[in-house]
Amino acid sequence: MSDTYEGAALGKDDVVLRTNGLEKAFGGLVATDDVSIEVERGTITGMIGPNGAGKSTLFNLISGFYDEDAGHVFVNGEEVTDMPTHERANAGLVRTFQTPRRLEGMSVREAMLVGAGSQLGESIIPLFFRGSDVTQQERENLERAEELLERFEISHLIDQPSTDLSGGQMKLVELARAFTTDPDILLLDEPVAGVNPTLANDIKRFIRELNEEGQTFLIIEHDMPFIMDLADPIIVLDQGRVLMEGTPEEVRNDERVIEAYLGGAGP
Repeated sequence: MSDTYEGAALGKDDVVLRTNGLEKAFGGLVATDDVSIEVERGTITGMIGPNGAGKSTLFNLISGFYDEDAGHVFVNGEEVTDMPTHERANAGLVRTFQTPRRLEGMSVREAMLVGAGSQLGESIIPLFFRGSDVTQQERENLERAEELLERFEISHLIDQPSTDLSGGQMKLVELARAFTTDPDILLLDEPVAGVNPTLANDIKRFIRELNEEGQTFLIIEHDMPFIMDLADPIIVLDQGRVLMEGTPEEVRNDERVIEAYLGGAGP
């Protein structure tokens, strides 16, 4: 394979997420090697690459689940590199996981309310001195949760224990919960992995509809037809580095991508 790594397209007009020189090594293994990317507001940006390319590590660095060895992360021009995950969420950056986390002992309704941002009822003092405000906020959060479950066509599950849901249903609940914070950018880690084709099409439809309303996405996905049909642009990672960024057509026909990601099988 060519040693030419073009890197990502930088210098975009309206950037929601920017990374600058992110690096992460585990022992002697370099998982993320000087990664600089930009995600433009209003786009569905895809991220692909073979297993071990560093996609999940990069997501974990961006969202604050890993500490970087070097580099910086910015959301809406504000540096969030040293912020914990909940502060990054408050700054507008939210993510989902390849395997949704099941919240033991919680119904879907309760799991949805966990996703809401800072709440007055989380502190003791407001409970005593601002009881009506706490009640009003809880009511608004519940209404928002119900609206989102309706939007994602899973409102019938609201009273179900979250541990009783299928993997695909859990992905929808996690997607709905992510929107309780009104994120500026949502990072989706393999949203259709292990999901049946009908539900995968529903998820694609939801993402498109939300994007048409202005939502920005960065999506890791191994399902090539899914991501090629949905995302533009697409960033390609290989061996922890950005190989290139381009339109689906450019990515599909790039010889380096064919060799690195598709194993030389052709576009």
